Amino acid sequence: IAATQPSTDWHLKENAREHHTSKFSSEELIVRRGQAFTITFNGTERPEQNLIFIAETGPKPSKTTKTLATFDISSTESKEGWSAVVQSTSSNSVSISISSPHNAVIGRYRLSVQSGSSSPASLGTFVLLFNPWSSGDDVFMPNKAECEEYVLEEFGIIFAGNKNHISGFGWNFGQFQGDTLNICLSILDRSLYYRQDPVTDASHRHDPKYLGRVLSAMVNANDDQGVVLGNWSGKYEGGKNPSSWTGSGEILQSWKKSGYKPVKYGQCWVFAAVLTTVLRCLGIPTRTITNFSSAHDADGNLRVDEYYDADGNHLEKGADSVWNFHVWNESWFTRNDLGPSYSGWQILDATPQEQSGGIYQCGPASRNAIKEGEVDLDYDVTFVFAEVNADSMYWNFDSATGKKTLIFSKATEIGASISTKAVGRDDRVDVTSDYKYEEGTARERDIFKKARKKLGLEDKFDPTAPKVEEIEQKPDISGKFKVAGSLEVGKDLNLLLVLENLQSDAKTVNVNMTAWSTLYTRKRVNQIWKDSISVTLAPKEEKQFPIKIKYPEYQQQLTTDKTIQVTALCHVEDGIQVLVKRNITLDNPAIDIQLLGEAKVNKEVVVEVAFTNPIDTEVKDCVLQVEGSDLLQGILELRVPPLKASETSSTKFKLIPSEAGPKHLLVNFSCDKFADIKTFKMVNVIN
Repeated sequence: IAATQPSTDWHLKENAREHHTSKFSSEELIVRRGQAFTITFNGTERPEQNLIFIAETGPKPSKTTKTLATFDISSTESKEGWSAVVQSTSSNSVSISISSPHNAVIGRYRLSVQSGSSSPASLGTFVLLFNPWSSGDDVFMPNKAECEEYVLEEFGIIFAGNKNHISGFGWNFGQFQGDTLNICLSILDRSLYYRQDPVTDASHRHDPKYLGRVLSAMVNANDDQGVVLGNWSGKYEGGKNPSSWTGSGEILQSWKKSGYKPVKYGQCWVFAAVLTTVLRCLGIPTRTITNFSSAHDADGNLRVDEYYDADGNHLEKGADSVWNFHVWNESWFTRNDLGPSYSGWQILDATPQEQSGGIYQCGPASRNAIKEGEVDLDYDVTFVFAEVNADSMYWNFDSATGKKTLIFSKATEIGASISTKAVGRDDRVDVTSDYKYEEGTARERDIFKKARKKLGLEDKFDPTAPKVEEIEQKPDISGKFKVAGSLEVGKDLNLLLVLENLQSDAKTVNVNMTAWSTLYTRKRVNQIWKDSISVTLAPKEEKQFPIKIKYPEYQQQLTTDKTIQVTALCHVEDGIQVLVKRNITLDNPAIDIQLLGEAKVNKEVVVEVAFTNPIDTEVKDCVLQVEGSDLLQGILELRVPPLKASETSSTKFKLIPSEAGPKHLLVNFSCDKFADIKTFKMVNVIN
């Protein structure tokens, strides 16, 4: 090699097009493994003679850990290792096609070339990612439309609310924006695994199950000063309310800018969304999944126990809980450790709920294993199985005597309307049947029994629990809450308590009712209302009792999750207690986005956002937050003047789209009376 440093042409545009990496805005070559890329360099004499290439990654590259490869010119692409094939030569430059193996370690590589006995000359660096388009890769996804959605799509919809009332909000994953790839690589280098043994950690980076597990630990701040700090207290001083984020970019940027201090604050959808961004960025197909009535079974007995006092107040007793919804991830890869029937979608969960292997990480748990009750398979299948299948047990607890009495149990309560965004459309798809057989079928109960047996829980109740009245009696009455009218923040809440006498003799019932504002995890925050009534029901009679909770009664007490739990504990004279409960999620008022003109690449277009104040008092401290990949850089924050009752605000701003195609604009509006009103609009950008 001549004394001069060779200059390298990385053919950035052509390679990126071939490797589905055009959306990264980088001056560095970014390619996918198991696929050839072309480079041209000069400064070599008689170049095709005995050139040796060296590709290395990680802290101490070596051939044994597969973090170092040396390879010379060959006539064809290698199926196994790295290879180099001459494409063309001229008097002083050579074009080479370089291929990496399907199972290469991913990350940033240093590439150098050596000619004869001279010392190696550096050609520069490139980044190697997973390749879902390549059939030899562990993350290979045969359906191209799914690759587009689960790797290349930067916009997502996350479902929330509760099972009676599902809502969705937009999220900007932004995996190709700015510095995201470098931040994702630095997350890997800050994990506990890397800190304890950098060489071994780097050598495992070919394996999506390993990286998925490591990243499920690193996206939460527990154990490792990871990206996001969870907070489920309802008080978010010193950070941002989890409901206020609209994308992952701001979170990842804040983490890096602060010198890698955890970002405050997240709840489940924030952890899941950030993990989606990181995994899609690295090339692992990933999506967010919402499970409604999601169990957190802390003691692993496939039951969740909830306790109520005589007034019907839900008690914070025991570690089990049921959340209105919980969001986790599914990533797509093979499970060579378990066998082909467990490949496909794998559950990863970055929300810190329970420790696994001593740290807060969860997964990958094979979705097929969960459906078949294979709770003894790696990793954390028991925990996820319980999230979608646990039985609910409702107890009356007397704090004076310490006595608990079973009110009722239900096997069909948990794991409803499991949801994800459709491929290529802004719609909801229900995937419940991929997690379990239909509720109430013999097959579903058989799988549940099989799981209990594998966990050594064969008998109906947990033998280690203190003996209590666990024999379920038949109730004399039944009850339910019905919603009468709209469920909107700013309006009165109208409900009906419907009680029915199931017996052929009259019944006297004393009913204690309470309403609490809660978080989406059903954790109680403030009592809103309480009342008690005494009723007599004639034989087989059904009666309705209207309940009205006025907006001023709940306005101060409501959390930003906008959730209220209403309970009625019915004490039937000479009979057993009946618990009637309902979790209600209120809707925010609407906000409207209009494009005033056509959206064209590199041309200004004006957007108008309108909001009408629906309540009869002024709202103030109004802020509008806007973001959207390829529509604007970063986040736009606009102050909006106060609005009198029924007044409409119109806020205009300009966008300059940078890329053609369907893009999404996300808007978040907050004021003193309404928190985080979210909406999104699809913007079709033309050239």
